[in-house]
Amino acid sequence: MDKYATLTLLRAVQSGKTTPEEALLEFKTAPFEDLGFAKVDYHRELRQGVPEVIFGKGKTAKQIAEIVAAMKGRGCEDILITRLEREAADEVEKVAELDYCEIGKIGVACPNPQRVSEGSVVIASGGTADIPVCEEAAVTATVLGSKVTRMYDVGVSGLHRLLSKLPELMTARAVVAVAGMEGALPSVIGGLVDCPVIAVPTSVGYGASLGGIAALLSMLNSCASGVSVVNIDNGFGAGYLASMINRMEGIK
Repeated sequence: MDKYATLTLLRAVQSGKTTPEEALLEFKTAPFEDLGFAKVDYHRELRQGVPEVIFGKGKTAKQIAEIVAAMKGRGCEDILITRLEREAADEVEKVAELDYCEIGKIGVACPNPQRVSEGSVVIASGGTADIPVCEEAAVTATVLGSKVTRMYDVGVSGLHRLLSKLPELMTARAVVAVAGMEGALPSVIGGLVDCPVIAVPTSVGYGASLGGIAALLSMLNSCASGVSVVNIDNGFGAGYLASMINRMEGIK
């Protein structure tokens, strides 16, 4: 049950159209639905403002489609599905409208046409190879109501590319800095802006990058203040956090 359905139910009790006992029963049966292979949390949106996000990796295409169908049946919109392969996306499209970003392997089922875009979140990548993780972050932040600016291939090996984007960086409420190799981009951006920087190490790099661990350690040891770090290749987590920061009142 989302916040709008909850308000509708409470107003029905207030007006006398629904008894308190009937409303209590509705709340009791609303928290989750057991599909056998998954328990779909319908109170997630009520608690956090966002419907449950489906992690596609490890689930079959049919399982993902069944979860989407169940959520659609409860009136959920903007259902995010991360790590979504093309085959599974095709299955989801049989049960719901789907906006699919193939490069980021992320889909939005039952997209909300009234979605708003507020504030400013910048998604910056060190290189072109980091774009899949960036797109996961960008789609996530967009669905959660943030205005997103993409700033790709602005790594420190050509610092002039980043410096040419200073106006966009300096007016952002949050910056997601995505980089592999040595992971230096977040530290540089952190020294330029007055907003939180969310660093995302990627698994891009040669052997000694250790699948992103080298970038992760570099970002954790950043000398720039205001830099936080999420897990390797976790574009979703970065986009989610950036959107939460962007929606907070009192920041610019």
